[in-house]
Amino acid sequence: MTPRDLGTARGVVVKVGSSLIQAGEPVMGAIADDIIALREGGARVTLVSSGAVALGRDRLGLPAGTLSLEQKQAAAATGQPRLLDLWESAFAPHGVATAQALLTLDVTESRRSWLNARATLSTLMDLGALPIVNENDTIATDEIRYGDNDRLAARVAQLTGAELLVLLSDVDALYDADPRRHPDAQAQHDVPVINAHIQAMAGRANAERGVGTGGMRTKIMAAELAGASGCSTAIAIGTARHPILSLSRANHGSWFHPANSSTSARERWISGVVSPNGALRIDAGAVGALQDGKSLLPVGVTAVDGQFERGDTIRILGPQGELVARGVTAYGADEARQLAGCRSDEAEDRLGYRRAAALVHTDDIVRVSSQEDGR
Repeated sequence: MTPRDLGTARGVVVKVGSSLIQAGEPVMGAIADDIIALREGGARVTLVSSGAVALGRDRLGLPAGTLSLEQKQAAAATGQPRLLDLWESAFAPHGVATAQALLTLDVTESRRSWLNARATLSTLMDLGALPIVNENDTIATDEIRYGDNDRLAARVAQLTGAELLVLLSDVDALYDADPRRHPDAQAQHDVPVINAHIQAMAGRANAERGVGTGGMRTKIMAAELAGASGCSTAIAIGTARHPILSLSRANHGSWFHPANSSTSARERWISGVVSPNGALRIDAGAVGALQDGKSLLPVGVTAVDGQFERGDTIRILGPQGELVARGVTAYGADEARQLAGCRSDEAEDRLGYRRAAALVHTDDIVRVSSQEDGR
């Protein structure tokens, strides 16, 4: 998708950073106006909004700087209602109802929860409401949180099958150097491929400002995550007069091309799991079978790493530890260890019962490129 295709996107996720919420009602109103314009053009739009912690911090009089987990949870609990009130006011002139959807990492990593969340968001849009998603910082701990809403927005784009992810913040584009220190820095308006050179441009996360938790680095990570399932990403400044519609101009913001074509909802979920629960190590013969589109049978498994349950997403690693695929396992880790290396007709003797012939069925496998990291 390119700037000229903005009006053709049928699924759009718009992420708004904390700094824009603190910029006040005029900025939020302009964003709302553009979202309404997208909807009137036929797009199904989901809004991912930061700002609850920042609003709650102000309301509770918490000091500037890093908050403890407990303070952040308290701030989120206080700020989330205020955040929804602000968005409700922004969309009220258009007669559009807003709806809150709070997610945590474990929700999008669980297939059942993923499907439930997708159905809820889809139903809200069918009813004409605007879903407003945020991470549930009130209950999220370090182990079950995204940590930044850029990557959460990318996950929501995958969940909803969006064609375009728009990341709005106080940053107007990706530059080849920090424009605050290098006045001659050049904006990168068109980014066909995210490689090491592009990642180096992102620099380190801009967390020291004390408003948001992300920076350009997390936006690049979000663009990679969204792009893996065929979704384009645009980064733009949210204080422009038309922050989203201005993306139709080639010199506004940065556009990131998707790495792959659109995939099925199930493939998007499998490929986007942030923290797979374990891994199956397989031999060269099994690698070849997967490349030919076949299921993963127990006979090709050489080792089982980690702990996982039936229905979890796991990594499938080749003989040298390289990432070959991701998939949804039909067996738990303990069962897989008992089955590793055996023929399918021996499975019942080893387990005492019979289930699926394959450890991972071909319909539950997403093959990955050799360049992907196996971590």
